[in-house]
Amino acid sequence: LIPFHEHGGRDEAAEFAVAQVADPERAVEVAHSQHRTPGVARRMAAFLYEGVLLFGVVFVAGYLYSTLTQQKHALEGQTGLQLFVFAVLAAYFVTFWSRGGQTVAMRAWHVRLVTADGTPVTPLRALARYLLAWLWFAPALIAARTAGLHSAAQIFTLLFVGVIAYALLAFLHPQRQFLHDALCGTRLVTWRAKSPQ
Repeated sequence: LIPFHEHGGRDEAAEFAVAQVADPERAVEVAHSQHRTPGVARRMAAFLYEGVLLFGVVFVAGYLYSTLTQQKHALEGQTGLQLFVFAVLAAYFVTFWSRGGQTVAMRAWHVRLVTADGTPVTPLRALARYLLAWLWFAPALIAARTAGLHSAAQIFTLLFVGVIAYALLAFLHPQRQFLHDALCGTRLVTWRAKSPQ
């Protein structure tokens, strides 16, 4: 069954149960109406907070890699380090998204990841979303490489512009979802933990 917003109560569950029996398509509409899409500004705030938290994850991953490989110089084994960090980030996101639908940053901003019909995300779909989420950065990184940019300031500016442009694409989607969510059949919804009775 599609989980309902905790503040909705029994009326929402009853409405969904009736709609599910009478009209399955209506059931999906009811579920979508109970799961509001967070505003783009709030999702971007969660995005930035996630970036701050990931500094710690990347730092620990880098330290672990350098210890395991006995790396003695920062420029040695860069490709291996990048692949290792990529895998660690995949494990981080896939684990959180498939076990509750929220990372720490998403929980702080009351955002949850579900499938397009409101059900929990499987590990495979979470992995697909992780890979597609690189669309946030891939165009800018490819453009920087093609243009032969080496200045950190230029690359950062290009990444910033690319992220803003990608976020604005959400306004072209009927439910204001990001492109990678539309492509892999997931959506971000507002979700608050049930307050103690």
